[in-house]
Amino acid sequence: MINKVSMIPSEQFNQDVSIILVTVDQLKKRSFAFSDKELKNALLDLYDSKLFKGDHGETFPVSLNKRSFLLVALGDKKDITSTSIKIIIKKALSCPNFKDATNIELVCHNKDESTIKNAIEGVLIGSYSWDKYKSKTEDKKKISQRNIYIVSPKNKVFDSHAIICESTNFTRDLVNDNADIVTSTFLEKTILSLIKDHKNVTVEILNKKELKAKGLNLLLGVNQGSNKEPKLIIVKYKGSTNKDKYTALVGKGITFDSGGLNLKPTGSIETMREDMGGAGAVIGALRNTLLLKLNKNIIFAVGIAENAIGSSAQKPGDVVVGYSKKSVEIANTDAEGRLVLADAISYIVKNYEPERLINIATLTGACVIALGYDYSGLISNDDILAKKLLKASSDTDDRAWHLPNYPELKDAVKSNIADIKNLGFPKSVAGALTAAEFLRQFVGETKWAHLDIAGTAFVEGTSRMYFGHGATGAGVRLLTNYLQNI
Repeated sequence: MINKVSMIPSEQFNQDVSIILVTVDQLKKRSFAFSDKELKNALLDLYDSKLFKGDHGETFPVSLNKRSFLLVALGDKKDITSTSIKIIIKKALSCPNFKDATNIELVCHNKDESTIKNAIEGVLIGSYSWDKYKSKTEDKKKISQRNIYIVSPKNKVFDSHAIICESTNFTRDLVNDNADIVTSTFLEKTILSLIKDHKNVTVEILNKKELKAKGLNLLLGVNQGSNKEPKLIIVKYKGSTNKDKYTALVGKGITFDSGGLNLKPTGSIETMREDMGGAGAVIGALRNTLLLKLNKNIIFAVGIAENAIGSSAQKPGDVVVGYSKKSVEIANTDAEGRLVLADAISYIVKNYEPERLINIATLTGACVIALGYDYSGLISNDDILAKKLLKASSDTDDRAWHLPNYPELKDAVKSNIADIKNLGFPKSVAGALTAAEFLRQFVGETKWAHLDIAGTAFVEGTSRMYFGHGATGAGVRLLTNYLQNI
Protein backbone atom coordinates (compact mmCIF):
# COMPACT_ATOMS: atom_id res chain seq x y z
CA MET A 1 0.00 0.00 0.00
CA ILE A 2 1.18 3.50 -0.86
CA ASN A 3 0.53 6.44 1.44
CA LYS A 4 0.09 9.80 -0.25
CA VAL A 5 0.54 12.95 1.85
CA SER A 6 -1.28 16.25 1.32
CA MET A 7 -1.37 19.40 3.46
CA ILE A 8 -4.62 21.12 4.47
CA PRO A 9 -4.75 24.53 6.22
CA SER A 10 -7.24 23.60 8.96
CA GLU A 11 -8.91 20.53 10.40
CA GLN A 12 -12.02 19.37 8.54
CA PHE A 13 -12.97 16.18 10.43
CA ASN A 14 -14.69 14.90 7.31
CA GLN A 15 -12.43 11.96 6.40
CA ASP A 16 -12.84 8.28 7.24
CA VAL A 17 -10.97 8.93 10.48
CA SER A 18 -9.16 11.85 12.12
CA ILE A 19 -6.02 11.06 14.14
CA ILE A 20 -5.50 13.56 16.96
CA LEU A 21 -2.10 13.84 18.67
CA VAL A 22 -2.15 15.29 22.19
CA THR A 23 0.31 15.71 25.05
CA VAL A 24 -0.22 15.36 28.79
CA ASP A 25 0.51 19.07 29.14
CA GLN A 26 -2.35 19.93 26.78
CA LEU A 27 -4.71 17.68 28.72
CA LYS A 28 -3.72 19.30 32.00
CA LYS A 29 -4.02 22.82 30.58
CA ARG A 30 -7.21 21.84 28.70
CA SER A 31 -5.87 23.51 25.58
CA PHE A 32 -5.50 21.78 22.22
CA ALA A 33 -4.33 22.41 18.65
CA PHE A 34 -7.87 22.10 17.24
CA SER A 35 -11.02 24.17 17.77
CA ASP A 36 -13.88 21.63 17.64
CA LYS A 37 -15.72 22.06 21.00
CA GLU A 38 -17.50 18.72 20.88
CA LEU A 39 -14.23 16.86 20.41
CA LYS A 40 -12.57 18.91 23.16
CA ASN A 41 -15.34 18.06 25.61
CA ALA A 42 -15.21 14.38 24.75
CA LEU A 43 -11.43 14.31 25.16
CA LEU A 44 -11.56 16.11 28.50
CA ASP A 45 -14.32 13.80 29.76
CA LEU A 46 -12.12 10.81 28.95
CA TYR A 47 -9.16 12.42 30.69
CA ASP A 48 -11.15 13.43 33.77
CA SER A 49 -12.56 9.91 34.06
CA LYS A 50 -9.00 8.50 33.68
CA LEU A 51 -10.02 6.39 30.70
CA PHE A 52 -7.44 8.29 28.65
CA LYS A 53 -4.44 9.40 30.70
CA GLY A 54 -2.23 10.79 27.94
CA ASP A 55 0.55 8.25 28.53
CA HIS A 56 3.11 7.88 25.76
CA GLY A 57 1.72 5.77 22.91
CA GLU A 58 -1.78 5.44 24.38
CA THR A 59 -4.60 5.30 21.81
CA PHE A 60 -8.35 5.62 22.17
CA PRO A 61 -10.95 5.43 19.35
CA VAL A 62 -13.90 7.81 19.63
CA SER A 63 -17.11 8.22 17.59
CA LEU A 64 -18.97 11.54 17.61
CA ASN A 65 -22.01 12.19 15.42
CA LYS A 66 -20.92 9.70 12.78
CA ARG A 67 -17.37 11.09 12.83
CA SER A 68 -14.50 8.76 13.73
CA PHE A 69 -11.47 9.86 15.74
CA LEU A 70 -8.38 8.17 17.08
CA LEU A 71 -6.88 9.93 20.08
CA VAL A 72 -3.13 9.35 20.33
CA ALA A 73 -1.06 10.42 23.32
CA LEU A 74 2.53 11.61 23.11
CA GLY A 75 3.13 11.71 26.87
CA ASP A 76 4.94 14.57 28.61
CA LYS A 77 6.04 17.40 26.35
CA LYS A 78 9.59 17.26 27.71
CA ASP A 79 9.94 13.63 26.65
CA ILE A 80 8.80 14.09 23.04
CA THR A 81 11.51 13.58 20.41
CA SER A 82 11.47 13.60 16.63
CA THR A 83 11.88 9.84 16.73
CA SER A 84 9.05 9.28 19.21
CA ILE A 85 6.62 11.30 17.08
CA LYS A 86 7.39 9.15 14.04
CA ILE A 87 7.06 5.92 16.02
CA ILE A 88 3.68 6.96 17.42
CA ILE A 89 2.33 8.03 14.02
CA LYS A 90 3.47 4.71 12.54
CA LYS A 91 1.59 2.92 15.35
CA ALA A 92 -1.54 5.06 14.90
CA LEU A 93 -1.71 4.40 11.17
CA SER A 94 -1.62 0.67 11.79
CA CYS A 95 -4.50 0.78 14.29
CA PRO A 96 -6.76 -2.23 13.51
CA ASN A 97 -9.91 -0.17 14.17
CA PHE A 98 -9.31 1.77 10.96
CA LYS A 99 -7.48 -0.71 8.71
CA ASP A 100 -9.99 -0.08 5.90
CA ALA A 101 -9.76 3.73 6.06
CA THR A 102 -8.57 5.19 2.76
CA ASN A 103 -8.72 8.87 3.75
CA ILE A 104 -7.20 9.94 7.05
CA GLU A 105 -6.77 13.36 8.60
CA LEU A 106 -3.82 13.94 10.95
CA VAL A 107 -3.94 16.74 13.51
CA CYS A 108 -0.62 17.17 15.31
CA HIS A 109 -0.18 18.56 18.82
CA ASN A 110 1.33 21.70 17.29
CA LYS A 111 1.99 23.04 13.82
CA ASP A 112 5.64 24.09 13.91
CA GLU A 113 7.88 23.11 10.99
CA SER A 114 9.79 20.42 12.86
CA THR A 115 6.63 18.65 14.02
CA ILE A 116 5.06 18.64 10.56
CA LYS A 117 8.26 17.28 9.04
CA ASN A 118 8.29 14.49 11.62
CA ALA A 119 4.65 13.77 10.84
CA ILE A 120 5.44 13.49 7.12
CA GLU A 121 8.26 11.06 7.89
CA GLY A 122 6.06 9.08 10.26
CA VAL A 123 3.46 8.72 7.52
CA LEU A 124 5.71 8.02 4.54
CA ILE A 125 8.75 6.30 6.03
CA GLY A 126 6.95 4.76 8.99
CA SER A 127 4.20 3.18 6.92
CA TYR A 128 6.53 1.71 4.28
CA SER A 129 6.44 -2.05 3.80
CA TRP A 130 8.07 -4.35 1.28
CA ASP A 131 5.33 -6.64 -0.01
CA LYS A 132 6.14 -6.98 -3.72
CA TYR A 133 6.30 -10.76 -3.50
CA LYS A 134 3.38 -11.36 -1.14
CA SER A 135 0.40 -13.11 -2.71
CA LYS A 136 -2.26 -10.58 -3.69
CA THR A 137 -4.96 -13.28 -3.61
CA GLU A 138 -4.93 -13.42 0.19
CA ASP A 139 -6.65 -10.06 0.57
CA LYS A 140 -8.52 -8.91 -2.53
CA LYS A 141 -9.95 -5.93 -0.64
CA LYS A 142 -6.54 -4.62 0.39
CA ILE A 143 -6.20 -0.85 -0.10
CA SER A 144 -3.67 0.11 -2.78
CA GLN A 145 -3.40 3.79 -1.79
CA ARG A 146 -4.23 5.68 1.35
CA ASN A 147 -4.54 9.48 1.46
CA ILE A 148 -3.21 11.24 4.55
CA TYR A 149 -4.17 14.89 5.05
CA ILE A 150 -1.90 16.66 7.53
CA VAL A 151 -3.23 19.87 9.08
CA SER A 152 -0.42 22.41 8.66
CA PRO A 153 0.36 25.96 7.58
CA LYS A 154 1.11 26.42 3.89
CA ASN A 155 4.83 25.87 3.36
CA LYS A 156 6.72 24.65 0.27
CA VAL A 157 9.24 23.04 2.63
CA PHE A 158 6.67 20.35 3.43
CA ASP A 159 6.20 19.43 -0.22
CA SER A 160 9.97 19.14 -0.55
CA HIS A 161 10.15 17.02 2.56
CA ALA A 162 7.58 14.61 1.18
CA ILE A 163 9.76 14.22 -1.92
CA ILE A 164 12.77 13.42 0.27
CA CYS A 165 10.79 10.74 2.10
CA GLU A 166 9.55 9.28 -1.19
CA SER A 167 13.15 9.06 -2.42
CA THR A 168 14.10 7.32 0.81
CA ASN A 169 11.44 4.71 0.06
CA PHE A 170 12.63 4.56 -3.56
CA THR A 171 16.04 3.54 -2.24
CA ARG A 172 14.45 1.02 0.12
CA ASP A 173 12.77 -0.65 -2.85
CA LEU A 174 16.14 -0.95 -4.63
CA VAL A 175 17.85 -2.47 -1.59
CA ASN A 176 14.99 -4.83 -0.73
CA ASP A 177 14.53 -6.45 -4.12
CA ASN A 178 16.19 -9.68 -5.28
CA ALA A 179 19.88 -9.47 -6.11
CA ASP A 180 19.32 -11.09 -9.51
CA ILE A 181 16.85 -8.32 -10.36
CA VAL A 182 18.79 -5.33 -8.99
CA THR A 183 21.89 -5.95 -11.08
CA SER A 184 24.28 -3.37 -12.51
CA THR A 185 22.15 -3.29 -15.68
CA PHE A 186 19.01 -2.65 -13.64
CA LEU A 187 20.70 0.16 -11.69
CA GLU A 188 21.99 1.69 -14.92
CA LYS A 189 18.46 1.74 -16.36
CA THR A 190 17.15 3.21 -13.09
CA ILE A 191 19.68 6.05 -13.16
CA LEU A 192 19.13 6.77 -16.87
CA SER A 193 15.38 6.91 -16.25
CA LEU A 194 15.88 9.43 -13.43
CA ILE A 195 18.10 11.78 -15.43
CA LYS A 196 16.12 11.58 -18.68
CA ASP A 197 15.16 15.03 -20.06
CA HIS A 198 17.40 16.85 -17.55
CA LYS A 199 19.61 19.11 -19.69
CA ASN A 200 21.99 20.04 -16.86
CA VAL A 201 23.09 16.43 -16.40
CA THR A 202 25.76 14.33 -18.12
CA VAL A 203 26.58 10.69 -17.51
CA GLU A 204 29.67 8.52 -17.91
CA ILE A 205 29.23 4.74 -17.78
CA LEU A 206 32.24 2.43 -17.59
CA ASN A 207 31.35 -1.18 -18.41
CA LYS A 208 33.72 -4.14 -18.14
CA LYS A 209 35.60 -3.26 -21.32
CA GLU A 210 36.13 0.39 -20.30
CA LEU A 211 37.01 -0.54 -16.72
CA LYS A 212 39.71 -2.88 -18.01
CA ALA A 213 41.05 -0.36 -20.52
CA LYS A 214 41.31 2.33 -17.86
CA GLY A 215 42.85 0.05 -15.24
CA LEU A 216 40.13 -0.15 -12.57
CA ASN A 217 41.39 -3.59 -11.67
CA LEU A 218 40.30 -3.55 -8.02
CA LEU A 219 36.66 -3.18 -9.04
CA LEU A 220 37.10 -5.79 -11.77
CA GLY A 221 38.76 -8.21 -9.36
CA VAL A 222 35.81 -8.17 -6.99
CA ASN A 223 33.45 -8.99 -9.86
CA GLN A 224 35.56 -11.60 -11.68
CA GLY A 225 33.71 -14.58 -10.13
CA SER A 226 30.37 -13.24 -11.37
CA ASN A 227 28.58 -13.55 -14.71
CA LYS A 228 27.08 -10.06 -14.16
CA GLU A 229 28.55 -6.94 -15.77
CA PRO A 230 30.52 -4.63 -13.42
CA LYS A 231 30.02 -0.89 -13.83
CA LEU A 232 31.11 2.51 -12.64
CA ILE A 233 28.31 5.00 -13.30
CA ILE A 234 28.99 8.71 -12.86
CA VAL A 235 26.32 11.42 -13.11
CA LYS A 236 27.48 15.03 -13.26
CA TYR A 237 24.76 17.45 -12.18
CA LYS A 238 25.36 21.14 -12.89
CA GLY A 239 22.95 23.15 -10.80
CA SER A 240 25.13 26.20 -10.28
CA THR A 241 27.76 28.32 -12.06
CA ASN A 242 31.06 27.19 -13.51
CA LYS A 243 32.86 28.82 -10.57
CA ASP A 244 31.23 26.56 -7.99
CA LYS A 245 33.27 23.43 -7.38
CA TYR A 246 31.72 19.99 -7.23
CA THR A 247 30.76 17.82 -4.31
CA ALA A 248 31.10 14.11 -5.09
CA LEU A 249 28.99 11.33 -3.58
CA VAL A 250 30.36 7.82 -4.13
CA GLY A 251 28.34 4.73 -3.20
CA LYS A 252 29.33 1.09 -2.77
CA GLY A 253 27.14 -1.07 -4.98
CA ILE A 254 27.81 -4.74 -4.26
CA THR A 255 24.59 -6.22 -5.61
CA PHE A 256 25.24 -9.43 -3.69
CA ASP A 257 28.12 -10.24 -1.36
CA SER A 258 28.86 -13.91 -0.88
CA GLY A 259 32.17 -12.99 0.73
CA GLY A 260 33.98 -14.49 -2.25
CA LEU A 261 36.31 -17.40 -1.48
CA ASN A 262 36.37 -16.13 2.12
CA LEU A 263 32.74 -17.26 2.09
CA LYS A 264 30.28 -15.77 4.53
CA PRO A 265 28.70 -18.31 6.93
CA THR A 266 25.03 -19.12 7.34
CA GLY A 267 23.47 -16.37 9.41
CA SER A 268 25.53 -13.67 7.70
CA ILE A 269 24.92 -14.25 3.99
CA GLU A 270 21.11 -14.24 3.76
CA THR A 271 20.58 -10.47 3.57
CA MET A 272 23.61 -9.58 1.49
CA ARG A 273 21.47 -8.06 -1.26
CA GLU A 274 21.64 -5.05 1.08
CA ASP A 275 25.33 -4.58 0.29
CA MET A 276 24.44 -2.05 -2.42
CA GLY A 277 22.84 0.21 0.22
CA GLY A 278 25.51 2.88 -0.29
CA ALA A 279 24.83 3.03 -4.03
CA GLY A 280 21.12 3.05 -3.22
CA ALA A 281 21.60 6.08 -0.96
CA VAL A 282 23.49 7.95 -3.69
CA ILE A 283 20.73 7.16 -6.20
CA GLY A 284 18.11 8.37 -3.70
CA ALA A 285 20.06 11.61 -3.20
CA LEU A 286 20.28 11.98 -6.99
CA ARG A 287 16.50 11.63 -7.27
CA ASN A 288 16.03 14.31 -4.61
CA THR A 289 18.53 16.63 -6.29
CA LEU A 290 16.71 16.39 -9.61
CA LEU A 291 13.20 16.83 -8.18
CA LEU A 292 14.18 19.63 -5.81
CA LYS A 293 16.33 21.30 -8.50
CA LEU A 294 19.17 21.98 -6.08
CA ASN A 295 21.32 24.96 -6.98
CA LYS A 296 24.55 23.01 -6.48
CA ASN A 297 27.19 21.24 -8.55
CA ILE A 298 27.24 17.57 -7.62
CA ILE A 299 28.76 14.32 -8.86
CA PHE A 300 26.91 11.09 -8.13
CA ALA A 301 28.96 7.91 -8.60
CA VAL A 302 28.19 4.26 -7.94
CA GLY A 303 30.68 1.42 -8.24
CA ILE A 304 28.76 -1.77 -8.97
CA ALA A 305 29.93 -5.38 -8.76
CA GLU A 306 28.80 -8.79 -7.52
CA ASN A 307 31.11 -10.65 -5.14
CA ALA A 308 30.42 -14.20 -6.26
CA ILE A 309 32.30 -17.49 -5.92
CA GLY A 310 33.48 -19.82 -8.66
CA SER A 311 36.56 -21.06 -10.46
CA SER A 312 37.38 -17.55 -11.72
CA ALA A 313 36.82 -15.76 -8.41
CA GLN A 314 39.55 -13.57 -6.97
CA LYS A 315 41.82 -15.44 -4.57
CA PRO A 316 43.07 -14.44 -1.12
CA GLY A 317 46.74 -13.48 -1.35
CA ASP A 318 46.46 -12.02 -4.86
CA VAL A 319 48.11 -8.66 -5.49
CA VAL A 320 46.17 -6.28 -7.76
CA VAL A 321 47.19 -2.87 -9.10
CA GLY A 322 44.24 -0.48 -9.10
CA TYR A 323 43.46 2.72 -10.98
CA SER A 324 45.63 4.78 -8.62
CA LYS A 325 48.64 2.55 -9.52
CA LYS A 326 48.86 1.43 -5.90
CA SER A 327 49.32 -2.32 -5.53
CA VAL A 328 46.88 -3.97 -3.12
CA GLU A 329 47.24 -7.30 -1.33
CA ILE A 330 43.88 -9.08 -1.22
CA ALA A 331 44.16 -10.28 2.36
CA ASN A 332 40.48 -11.21 2.48
CA THR A 333 37.98 -11.41 -0.39
CA ASP A 334 35.16 -10.43 1.98
CA ALA A 335 36.74 -6.99 2.39
CA GLU A 336 35.60 -6.24 -1.13
CA GLY A 337 33.61 -3.03 -0.80
CA ARG A 338 36.69 -0.96 -0.03
CA LEU A 339 38.32 -2.28 -3.23
CA VAL A 340 35.40 -1.12 -5.40
CA LEU A 341 35.34 2.23 -3.60
CA ALA A 342 39.12 2.66 -3.88
CA ASP A 343 38.98 2.50 -7.68
CA ALA A 344 35.83 4.64 -7.85
CA ILE A 345 37.29 7.29 -5.54
CA SER A 346 40.62 7.33 -7.41
CA TYR A 347 38.84 7.76 -10.73
CA ILE A 348 36.58 10.57 -9.48
CA VAL A 349 39.42 12.46 -7.77
CA LYS A 350 41.66 12.35 -10.85
CA ASN A 351 39.10 12.97 -13.59
CA TYR A 352 36.51 15.20 -11.90
CA GLU A 353 38.58 17.02 -9.23
CA PRO A 354 35.77 17.58 -6.69
CA GLU A 355 36.30 20.01 -3.82
CA ARG A 356 35.00 17.38 -1.41
CA LEU A 357 34.08 13.71 -1.64
CA ILE A 358 31.74 11.69 0.55
CA ASN A 359 31.61 7.93 0.18
CA ILE A 360 28.85 5.82 1.71
CA ALA A 361 28.88 2.06 2.15
CA THR A 362 27.63 -0.92 4.10
CA LEU A 363 31.29 -1.50 4.82
CA THR A 364 32.12 -3.24 8.10
CA GLY A 365 30.57 -5.49 10.70
CA ALA A 366 33.01 -3.79 13.07
CA CYS A 367 30.99 -0.58 12.78
CA VAL A 368 27.89 -2.49 13.87
CA ILE A 369 29.78 -3.82 16.90
CA ALA A 370 30.96 -0.32 17.75
CA LEU A 371 27.74 1.65 17.21
CA GLY A 372 24.89 -0.82 16.96
CA TYR A 373 22.03 -0.43 14.51
CA ASP A 374 20.88 3.16 15.03
CA TYR A 375 24.02 5.16 14.19
CA SER A 376 26.14 5.17 11.04
CA GLY A 377 29.87 5.64 11.48
CA LEU A 378 31.41 8.89 10.21
CA ILE A 379 35.14 9.26 9.58
CA SER A 380 36.70 12.26 7.87
CA ASN A 381 39.98 14.03 7.15
CA ASP A 382 38.28 17.42 7.46
CA ASP A 383 36.66 18.66 10.68
CA ILE A 384 34.42 21.24 8.99
CA LEU A 385 33.03 18.64 6.57
CA ALA A 386 32.47 16.22 9.46
CA LYS A 387 30.63 18.84 11.52
CA LYS A 388 28.31 19.72 8.63
CA LEU A 389 27.50 16.06 8.05
CA LEU A 390 26.82 15.59 11.76
CA LYS A 391 24.46 18.57 11.70
CA ALA A 392 22.65 17.07 8.71
CA SER A 393 22.46 13.82 10.66
CA SER A 394 20.93 15.56 13.66
CA ASP A 395 18.50 17.61 11.58
CA THR A 396 17.16 14.54 9.75
CA ASP A 397 17.26 11.82 12.43
CA ASP A 398 19.42 9.90 9.90
CA ARG A 399 21.93 9.34 12.64
CA ALA A 400 25.73 9.30 12.46
CA TRP A 401 28.53 9.24 15.05
CA HIS A 402 31.99 10.72 14.53
CA LEU A 403 34.75 8.12 14.83
CA PRO A 404 38.47 9.00 14.92
CA ASN A 405 40.97 9.09 12.09
CA TYR A 406 44.63 9.38 13.07
CA PRO A 407 48.07 8.98 11.41
CA GLU A 408 49.07 5.75 13.14
CA LEU A 409 46.24 3.88 11.40
CA LYS A 410 48.25 3.81 8.18
CA ASP A 411 50.51 1.17 9.74
CA ALA A 412 47.52 -1.17 10.06
CA VAL A 413 47.04 -1.41 6.29
CA LYS A 414 50.69 -1.85 5.33
CA SER A 415 51.49 -4.98 3.36
CA ASN A 416 54.66 -7.05 3.22
CA ILE A 417 54.15 -7.83 -0.46
CA ALA A 418 52.30 -4.78 -1.83
CA ASP A 419 51.84 -1.07 -1.21
CA ILE A 420 48.76 -1.65 0.91
CA LYS A 421 46.44 -4.47 1.98
CA ASN A 422 42.65 -4.57 2.27
CA LEU A 423 42.65 -5.73 5.89
CA GLY A 424 43.70 -3.98 9.08
CA PHE A 425 44.91 -5.09 12.49
CA PRO A 426 44.72 -8.81 13.35
CA LYS A 427 41.76 -10.14 15.36
CA SER A 428 39.47 -7.52 13.74
CA VAL A 429 40.68 -4.77 16.08
CA ALA A 430 39.34 -1.32 15.04
CA GLY A 431 37.97 -2.78 11.81
CA ALA A 432 35.77 0.22 11.02
CA LEU A 433 38.70 2.60 11.42
CA THR A 434 41.18 0.59 9.37
CA ALA A 435 38.66 0.11 6.55
CA ALA A 436 38.24 3.88 6.44
CA GLU A 437 42.02 4.32 6.55
CA PHE A 438 42.31 2.07 3.51
CA LEU A 439 39.92 4.39 1.64
CA ARG A 440 41.72 7.51 2.86
CA GLN A 441 44.84 6.34 1.04
CA PHE A 442 43.07 6.97 -2.27
CA VAL A 443 41.62 10.47 -1.74
CA GLY A 444 44.86 12.45 -1.89
CA GLU A 445 44.39 16.03 -0.70
CA THR A 446 40.64 16.07 -1.36
CA LYS A 447 38.36 16.84 1.58
CA TRP A 448 36.82 13.48 2.36
CA ALA A 449 34.26 11.81 4.59
CA HIS A 450 33.24 8.19 4.88
CA LEU A 451 29.84 6.98 6.07
CA ASP A 452 29.66 3.35 7.19
CA ILE A 453 25.97 2.34 7.14
CA ALA A 454 26.50 -1.38 7.76
CA GLY A 455 24.35 -1.30 10.89
CA THR A 456 21.76 1.27 9.88
CA ALA A 457 20.90 0.23 6.31
CA PHE A 458 18.83 -2.87 7.04
CA VAL A 459 16.53 -4.21 9.77
CA GLU A 460 16.77 -7.97 10.17
CA GLY A 461 14.18 -8.25 12.96
CA THR A 462 10.55 -7.25 12.83
CA SER A 463 11.04 -3.54 13.50
CA ARG A 464 13.47 -0.84 14.63
CA MET A 465 12.38 2.65 15.63
CA TYR A 466 9.87 3.68 12.94
CA PHE A 467 11.24 1.24 10.34
CA GLY A 468 9.70 -2.09 9.56
CA HIS A 469 11.65 -5.11 8.37
CA GLY A 470 14.17 -4.62 5.57
CA ALA A 471 15.95 -1.61 4.09
CA THR A 472 15.78 1.75 5.87
CA GLY A 473 17.12 4.07 3.17
CA ALA A 474 19.97 5.08 5.48
CA GLY A 475 21.90 8.07 4.18
CA VAL A 476 19.32 9.48 1.77
CA ARG A 477 17.94 12.11 4.16
CA LEU A 478 21.37 12.91 5.61
CA LEU A 479 23.06 13.39 2.22
CA THR A 480 20.15 15.38 0.80
CA ASN A 481 20.12 17.72 3.78
CA TYR A 482 23.88 18.18 3.49
CA LEU A 483 23.63 18.98 -0.23
CA GLN A 484 20.84 21.49 0.43
CA ASN A 485 23.00 23.31 2.97
CA ILE A 486 26.51 23.23 1.50
